[in-house]
Amino acid sequence: MNNTQPLAQIQRPIMLAGAGKMGGAMLSGWLARGLEPRGVSVIEPDPSDDIRALVTKGVRLNPSPGETGNVATLVVALKPQMFREAGAGLKAFAGPSTLVVSIMAGTPIAAIEQVCGGAVVRAMPNTPAAIGRGITVAVAATNVSGSQREVADALLRATGSVEWIDDEQLMDAVTAVSGSGPAYVFLLAEELARAGVAAGLPAGLAEKLARETVAGSGELLHRSQSPAATLRQNVTSPGGTTAAALGVLMGPDGLQQIMMRAVAAATRRSRELAK
Repeated sequence: MNNTQPLAQIQRPIMLAGAGKMGGAMLSGWLARGLEPRGVSVIEPDPSDDIRALVTKGVRLNPSPGETGNVATLVVALKPQMFREAGAGLKAFAGPSTLVVSIMAGTPIAAIEQVCGGAVVRAMPNTPAAIGRGITVAVAATNVSGSQREVADALLRATGSVEWIDDEQLMDAVTAVSGSGPAYVFLLAEELARAGVAAGLPAGLAEKLARETVAGSGELLHRSQSPAATLRQNVTSPGGTTAAALGVLMGPDGLQQIMMRAVAAATRRSRELAK
């Protein structure tokens, strides 16, 4: 979506329910991109010092429904298990025309509609959102208007890029690939360092080499227009050291099969959370 609405022009008030790591990252992104703090309210029973500091800039913390009335947009960044307990309290803030943007894993549009009402956009960001390099996939309910979709896109784009899909059923696989995906990359760095130690490197050096290699390779992938397969082939000389390693990683019981099983397991768990 190229016609993203500027955050400064978005209708207020906006309420953020849940200001943990992901919710807090979104809030910081909104304010950094021009959203007026006085138009934002936060529901967070255990606010961090950073969130408390925003109160001095005008952000409202834990207001009552009487103080805010129906909000224009309600962003739900609660953990799914918390939503089951605390979600009903959010309904007092949402009217029929409220845009409800959920970033909760495994929580379908129908469940959010039942608890909060409003026009629901379900989204799945990932943890690189904390540094503005996240990727979010979103799907809108049928009653979400074009202008509401633009608002959701602008709010989600504050922490990285956004992709929209039409089939909500794909969200479980999205969760498994990009939502959980950063953990797979961190595990790669962890195990690469461990293998370096096993090969004789000092632990500190092995960790630095693994960390910088994974981070640098990710940045190269980000900046390059070439497919990942092409970048891999560019590093691999026939009969060389990389080819020897890839012979293991791309073997019958190698990374492809492991990743297929891992993503399938995460997809199944996402579907289970929706029940």
